[in-house]
Amino acid sequence: MSRSLPIVDVTPLQADADTTGVAREIEAACRASGFFYVTGHGVRPELLERLDAAAREFFALPEQEKLEIAMARGGRAWRGYFPVGGELTSGRPDLKEGLYFGAELAADHPRVRAGVSLHGPNLFPRQVPHLREAVLDYVAALTDAAQTVLQGVALSLDLEPRYFEDSYTASPTVLFRIFHYPPQEADHDGWGVGEHTDYGLLTLLAQDTHAGLQVHTPEGWVDAPPIPGTFVCNIGDMLDRLTGGYYRSTPHRVRNLTGEERLSFPFFFDPDFIAEVPALPGRAQMDAGGRPRWDGVDLQAFTGTYGDYLLGKVGKVFPQLRADVL
Repeated sequence: MSRSLPIVDVTPLQADADTTGVAREIEAACRASGFFYVTGHGVRPELLERLDAAAREFFALPEQEKLEIAMARGGRAWRGYFPVGGELTSGRPDLKEGLYFGAELAADHPRVRAGVSLHGPNLFPRQVPHLREAVLDYVAALTDAAQTVLQGVALSLDLEPRYFEDSYTASPTVLFRIFHYPPQEADHDGWGVGEHTDYGLLTLLAQDTHAGLQVHTPEGWVDAPPIPGTFVCNIGDMLDRLTGGYYRSTPHRVRNLTGEERLSFPFFFDPDFIAEVPALPGRAQMDAGGRPRWDGVDLQAFTGTYGDYLLGKVGKVFPQLRADVL
């Protein structure tokens, strides 16, 4: 499987420049596979270097120390650490461990006080105190980058550039993960992450130097290896829903056969938790056709807020935490 995903330079979206080319490149990528590499995003390399170093310190800790911030301690905020096999994809344990973060909200925030699920403070390890600053700085930078990419998505759909920022992502749902994939034997039939689609609008993924991500395209499964200085961007279920299937959320999976430890840093940028997600106006309502979804779900049949949709997914990923979050 060779690399076939396009690379889109979004620099014109951050400058006083012609954005027509960027918009058409994003449209082509979202129509073809829903995946593309992003360059020109403006995120400083040292941010990821700090985050990577701190994350490796954490994952090198004894498991008992990592469990001091286990997700069971995060309550309704759905934050913290889970060990290898602790997360399920399509009912099967993943061969990875990880950390869950989100927007840092104090106890007196209105949504925290109201007990809204997936809102609250993060859990950070006492043994690696600098991980906190690295995570919060990275989340702030990626939020800006995601808003920029969404401007390109809006333009690609013949909408005003701030269409999403002025509506669905004025108060976005931000979910950030750090995943650690131990080396996997080639004859093991498990997956670091099994086949799935992402839930929200778009994902910006940073990878270390080790490959493992695979994307389902019309030509079949292809590799999406790391390219220095880029993020892998993919669209999620809610952008699929908003466009009436014109853009499709694409199945992807991970298997780490490199023989080395692998870290990835997926940043999920999603609609406001309490926002409803109807179809967009105009030509974005066109039907794309294509193969049936990996999970058989009809996104157009869903009604309710993005939070309703997300919580339905949460209960399947961590069934043991369902009562704490829902």
